[in-house]
Amino acid sequence: MIEEPRPGDKPNDPEPAGHPLQRLIIKILCALVILTAGFLCLVAVNSGAPEVATVKMVFGLILLWIVLGGALMHHFRDRARTCIRSVPLDWRIKFVLFATVLALIEEAVAVSMTNLAPFFGVKAGEAYVTASTNYLDVVLFHSVVVFVPLFIAWALILSRYDFSPFAVFLLFGIMGIVCETTINPAGAITGFAMWIFIYGLMGYLPTYCIPSERGARKPRWYHHLLAIPAVFLIALPLLIPIVYLLVNVLQHPTGPHF
Repeated sequence: MIEEPRPGDKPNDPEPAGHPLQRLIIKILCALVILTAGFLCLVAVNSGAPEVATVKMVFGLILLWIVLGGALMHHFRDRARTCIRSVPLDWRIKFVLFATVLALIEEAVAVSMTNLAPFFGVKAGEAYVTASTNYLDVVLFHSVVVFVPLFIAWALILSRYDFSPFAVFLLFGIMGIVCETTINPAGAITGFAMWIFIYGLMGYLPTYCIPSERGARKPRWYHHLLAIPAVFLIALPLLIPIVYLLVNVLQHPTGPHF
């Protein structure tokens, strides 16, 4: 069934675009990203070539995914919504597919940065922002393969609760921080503002594109607090076999390998 826009059907965001509170939060997050990047520069300069190369990779990810990618998503959000709404699939399937595509794009940028190690003055594997220089290895055995169950869980939650796109942006970002904490707790906490942008952009536009008149009710304040635990709980039946397959059956390295 094609979900054609209805008269008066607006994006499921209770706050108007450019709401002062939203702008304030974005400005604060941007400022924190800049401060974090500056701090990393100072640490890297006093550490050595690999650390400097890693910071350059992080800068590339920030510029290409957060700045350029975020700007494009925001500018073309209405066109994207019209296009996605015209696809003859259930909105839940489109949400998961769209979020997955965005995650694949983000990982393409990150893997590209890792592969630029020689350009940044070090050997491959001496500096990196992904577990491997092989794109398929990264998305199939480390990152996106684990994200998909979380995207499915979000689709189920959004079927019942009408979280705004901006709220999902922040909640996706927090979800990403939790994921990164399992890999590098110090990096996840230090760069939390950057991770909010990196993961949040995977959820913002897909949520903006789903139909507002889908029978979902407006969430209360405590639903926002329970959303992240609920996502992981709902995704657990899929996450457990995936992790077991990767770690115990395939015995794929969980850490960086070059």
